[in-house]
Amino acid sequence: MKIAIAQLNPVIGDISGNAKLILDAAQKAKKLDAKLMITPELSLIGYPPRDLLIYPSLIEAAVLELENLAKYLPSEIAVLVGTVTFNYQAANTGEKSLFNSAVLLTNGEIKQVFHKQLLPTYDVFDEDRYFEPGKTRDFFTLENYSNSSENLAKVGVTICEDLWNDEAFWGKRNYAYDPMKELAAQKVDFVINMSASPYQTGKQKLREAMLKHSTNCYQIPIIYVNQVGGNDDLIFDGCSVVFNGAGNVVYRAQAFETSLAVVEFNSAKKDFISVDFKSINLPESEDEEIWSALVLGLRDYVQKCGFSKVVLGLSGGIDSALVAAIATAALGKENVFAILMPSPYSSEHSVKDALELAENLGIAKQIISIENLMKDYDNSLSSLFTGTNFGIAEENIQSRIRGNLLMAISNKFGYLLLSTGNKSEMAVGYCTLYGDMNGGLAVISDVPKTRVYSLCQWLNEQTVNNNKKFSGSQNLLMTEKQNIIPKNILTKAPSAELKEGQKDEDSLPAYEVLDDILFRLVEKCESLDKIIAAGHDLEVVNKVVKLVMRAEFKRRQAPPGLKISTRAFGTGWRMPIAKKLVIN
Repeated sequence: MKIAIAQLNPVIGDISGNAKLILDAAQKAKKLDAKLMITPELSLIGYPPRDLLIYPSLIEAAVLELENLAKYLPSEIAVLVGTVTFNYQAANTGEKSLFNSAVLLTNGEIKQVFHKQLLPTYDVFDEDRYFEPGKTRDFFTLENYSNSSENLAKVGVTICEDLWNDEAFWGKRNYAYDPMKELAAQKVDFVINMSASPYQTGKQKLREAMLKHSTNCYQIPIIYVNQVGGNDDLIFDGCSVVFNGAGNVVYRAQAFETSLAVVEFNSAKKDFISVDFKSINLPESEDEEIWSALVLGLRDYVQKCGFSKVVLGLSGGIDSALVAAIATAALGKENVFAILMPSPYSSEHSVKDALELAENLGIAKQIISIENLMKDYDNSLSSLFTGTNFGIAEENIQSRIRGNLLMAISNKFGYLLLSTGNKSEMAVGYCTLYGDMNGGLAVISDVPKTRVYSLCQWLNEQTVNNNKKFSGSQNLLMTEKQNIIPKNILTKAPSAELKEGQKDEDSLPAYEVLDDILFRLVEKCESLDKIIAAGHDLEVVNKVVKLVMRAEFKRRQAPPGLKISTRAFGTGWRMPIAKKLVIN
């Protein structure tokens, strides 16, 4: 029996458009002789729908669209669709009114409905806010379209988190029961997991280790089907994968791309025996992973929000250089507009480096000097600032001038403004409200400064070696001798050029030190004592912690940023602004 894996990129709330994606995939799967097609979690409505779920009209529309979809699907194939369904017992029981469901469509009708049992409420997940957990661990039986009753496949159905509670693998149990264990007790032939699992660096290796453990433990094959695409701050990497009963990967889908593939289940052997499509290797490095994630996240955010072009400020620094390269890879050079805004504090090489980068990328550029505007601000504020020392207020004026100019261009031409600040800066507040923080999307706000350098170096290696296989390479100018990122940008000391001779390390620890402290504090939630025990200076650690906590009001006003880490500022970071906090 051939089973199709539809790795789809739905648009949240676009129920008719998502139904068409499913229908198109099913028609292709039919031509491949598949008898069952599996879609990701909530594929009909898109994940995560968040508070769209509180509007009953949207759920009613999804129910009607599901019924229509059942009628139009090829009769030769059964399809598992991820969607939202009503809990019709809610009014009498006080339960939540919705289920996160998988619905089996076959022969023009809804044959069976399965509900997600484990509802995550950590990190970016808030499913208990909307859904009632399913109470049964269930399966369906799918005929292998032959005359032998022995060729019936008994298929267990799980949805995302349902497979993430193996006590032996994690060393703890987060929920009262393990759906996989209970399906194994029902002697299912294989288990399907329909997922919308967001990307973070290295996550696929963790997923596969967990799935391999389950297949080894129960000798039950698993088909894991994951959503792909960017939805707001979340990026979904796909990487759908099939494990046979021996715990070996039979098939893996391409990361960060939509796909449709077929695997074959042998009912006699109770296992997956062959594939019609080549299994894809995982990205070779974390830099390749992160680059691909950011390219996909930016492209989908721009397109799903109805934009076609972007604008950004190009300073000659490494952060804006990386964002410009990502934007070019995602959208094409004709859709990226760079603005250079030199001030009296801008060094000659900053302008030269920015121009060289724009030339390397082939993007449009414009120089707008802000020197006269800065003088106008100084004159307007001179009487009020008389008798005070030059300081942060004056330093930030140039950033706010640039922010206003960029927003004016964005408004005038309908371009999406990209913010270029990195995670290190966002963490400690080394950024200016209504200045360099302006924008509709903060592309690298979850990328630490040290990783920014690593990504730029990796990109140069790809282009110098003429590697045309990495994500977005077709949109970048490729020559055997050219670095995309000018070498001077990689080697000069980082500086916001707020005043003459200013450098970042005048205000901050070295980025290698800062990023390690931030990783331990933000992502690992370590205590001060533990961070200091790792070799960091007490005074430096205390300074960094204070900066992080004081900068919360800035981050609350920042544009959404693409999440690539285990804990990003944004959806998964819910820190109060007004607080007194001592981390012991």
